[in-house]
Amino acid sequence: MPTIAPAIAIADTRRWLERAVIGLNLCPFAKAPHVKGQIHYAVCSGGGRAELLAALRAELQALVDADPQERETTLLVVPDQFADFLDFNDFLDDAEALLDDMALHGVLQIAPFHPRFQFGGTDEDDITNASNRSPWPTLHLLREASVDRAVESFPEAEAIFEANMATLEKLGPEGWAALGVGPSKP
Repeated sequence: MPTIAPAIAIADTRRWLERAVIGLNLCPFAKAPHVKGQIHYAVCSGGGRAELLAALRAELQALVDADPQERETTLLVVPDQFADFLDFNDFLDDAEALLDDMALHGVLQIAPFHPRFQFGGTDEDDITNASNRSPWPTLHLLREASVDRAVESFPEAEAIFEANMATLEKLGPEGWAALGVGPSKP
């Protein structure tokens, strides 16, 4: 993959967050931290797996150390690795192992987003995959306490997935493309 400037990767990710995640209400919990400026954007580019694990370690630790009122969550964007979704999916095992090594299970979790994200049992071009499609491979680092509070305030959290599928099916591939939430050209 070509090297993408960090500012471009962040701008693309912010546009996706605003237009798709918040704009389509794919995550009803995303708007508040966005509006409050509590989302930290980080980019790991120009390295390999070892460099990404080091960056992930640093971002996990920084999130744990930060005041939640200042930094609620982190989006770690990886614009020049993992063009293949299955390679990215395999990396998630390393990311989970890092959570274990840092004794952060139950404190933080990692949610994956990828331009070619594909749910098991779906076709690659199934529009419902778009709920987890970001412009660049992205690791969303979340505080478990925040997830717990969000679920308490939205007791039917499992309904979010079904609502997202309905929204995306109604929008269709043309509507998704019209959002302009893909990656910028290098």
